[in-house]
This record gives sequence, structure tokens and C-alpha cells, in this order.
Amino acid sequence: MSPSGHLQDTSVTEAAPESAAGWAALLAPRLAQFAAVARHEHVTRAALELGVPQPTLSRAVARLEADLGVALFTRHGRTLTLTKAGHDLRTAADRALGEVGRAAEAVRADADPSAGKVAFGFLHTMGPETVPELLREFRVDHPGVRFQLVQSYGEWMLDRLREGELDLCLTSPVPDDPDLVGRRLDEQRLRLVVPDDHRLAGRKRVRLAEAAEEAFVTLEPGYGLRRMTDALCAQAGFTPRVAFEGEEAETLRGLVAAGLGVALLPPPAVPRPGVVELTLTGQRAVREIGLAWQAGAVDTPPVAAFKKFLLGRRGRLLNG
Repeated sequence: MSPSGHLQDTSVTEAAPESAAGWAALLAPRLAQFAAVARHEHVTRAALELGVPQPTLSRAVARLEADLGVALFTRHGRTLTLTKAGHDLRTAADRALGEVGRAAEAVRADADPSAGKVAFGFLHTMGPETVPELLREFRVDHPGVRFQLVQSYGEWMLDRLREGELDLCLTSPVPDDPDLVGRRLDEQRLRLVVPDDHRLAGRKRVRLAEAAEEAFVTLEPGYGLRRMTDALCAQAGFTPRVAFEGEEAETLRGLVAAGLGVALLPPPAVPRPGVVELTLTGQRAVREIGLAWQAGAVDTPPVAAFKKFLLGRRGRLLNG
């Protein structure tokens, strides 16, 4: 202590950080020590709580004051009292340490084998029936596992895998990027969907080239199904004339039912009135569905269990 009662350190002080992130990196290891001294207002009792020698703790707090360039404590006999700066730092330290503690508990809870969490993404077309049935079957043996469910298109979900925001996703096409792992699970045959009063509606099978002059309703660019539509039409010798673009297959079916165009779509979860779904001949029109995850990711027990379950459904993933 200095004659004024402030903790001092005679070691050389490093240059002050130039950013908030720099201060966080410098101060984070010392905040718990400071908070303990502030809580007890006594170095000896704080050292006992932390299980460190008293001189070590005294030096740590003194170094903290030296780095900040402010006095955090004053001394009254054997008792330490927080200064105004000390009170301000303690408030922030308690809040920060509390957030870290809650985050640590949440991470541990999410990894719990029996009650952890899986962040699971899937295509919109799999939401009405396929995914609910998969979750129902999985939770027969894992009733406590929780799910964060995300519906979107394939490229968006793959980006979320890369960012660590998703653990697993069902997507199409199956990715072959080096930073991701993809496993083919099943496939869906695409059909030409036409209004029930369309000139082709009385047919059961049709070549895609027979729809070359039709207006198409499709998913927006960037969706895997849109790329497949463009590629299949190119194989059939034409470029589709796109009248409407949407984000969900069932919305496209509604547009077809309203007579606004035709569409290439996978089978519906529930048959929709007002449309006829025709089998395509002359070319292979299928959409492969695969499971993807980040390469090198270390699975928590609930994620590992759900991944094993999904891979075990290879060839019988879909309900339609």
C-alpha cells in the first residue's frame, strides 16, 4: 500500500490498450480477483475464497490499478473501501462475470446427453411433414433433447454451418465444399405441376420440352431447386420464361392452381386441389437430399446422437 492507502505495484506498466477489445483482453483474467476483493473488502478473506496466496492477490490488484491509472481502493486499518472508480468497475465486472457464468452454464446444458440442444436446419419443403416425423421418432429414445429449428434455403444454411450457428442441416444439393461434410440420404422425383384445367392435365407423363412455351413459377435465384429447374429446362432445350418467383414450394403450387404458370416441384406433403402433378420422362429429374455439417466440428452428445439417427435413415428419409 502507498502512504495514502492505495495499492501500488513497482513493476513496469505496459502501454495502455487502444481499444475496448484490447482492454477486455488485458483485464479479463483479473476481473474475478478484483471482484472478490471488492466483495470482501479484505485481501486475506478474498485470497482464501480464491485459493491463492495473499501476496499474489495483492500484487494482482495493485497491477490492475497501475494499468488503469486510477485508485480502486482506499485503506482503513485492515479494511479496504472501494473508491468511486472501484464501484464503477465492480458494477461492470459483476455484470460481465455474471454473463460469462450464465453462458458457461448454457453451453454445458446444451451439451448434456439427455437434455442438450441441437441447432437443426432444413429446407422449407421438408417442414410440413418430414421433419416433424423425424423429430417424433428421434425423441422416442431421446425425450429430453431440445431443438432449435431453422427453415431456409440451402446456401443460407450452409453459411450458418460455417459460422457455427447450426449443428446439422438437411439440404439440396448435397455440398461438396472442403470445409463441409455432406452425406446423401435420399432423393425426390420432381414433377411438372400444372393447373387442373391445363392442356396437359389429362396426361400422366410428359416430357419437359412440351412445356417450353409455358410461363414458369419458380423459387428465387440462389435456391437449389431454382438451379435444378434452370438446368433441367436447359437439358430439354429451352430457357424457362419466369413469370413469378417465390420462396416456398407451396406458394408456387398456389400460383399454379391460380393459373399463373407451371412449376417443377418435389411431391407435396398433402395433395393440393387445383393442380395436377405429372411424371417427367426423357431425363432424370430428381432432387438429392443430404445431411451436412461443418468439417472438423466436435459434436456434443445430443448432436452426435441425432446425426447417427439421420444417417441411419439413408434411403428412407422422406415420406412422399
